[in-house]
Amino acid sequence: MLQPLGKRVAVKVAAKEEKTAGGLVLPSAAKEQQQYGEIVAVSRELKESGEVKIGDQVVFEQYAGAQVKHNGEELLVIAIDHVIAVLG
Repeated sequence: MLQPLGKRVAVKVAAKEEKTAGGLVLPSAAKEQQQYGEIVAVSRELKESGEVKIGDQVVFEQYAGAQVKHNGEELLVIAIDHVIAVLG
């Protein structure tokens, strides 16, 4: 499994909408990256602090982090400073 370093988390970004509310299919250029997802990996430093945990649903800043592909899954590795809220 991917192990983030420092104060970082790996997030599986929520699925992107393929259609508008009116039913129009969006071209790939018009799609924006979602700004929320589920934490799938946490750095050792954050595990010890208990600030966030695997399974938390989080909202993060737009254009935050680095996109990585690990075991066929696309993830976003972001610094905890770019996480702006934990949902629910």
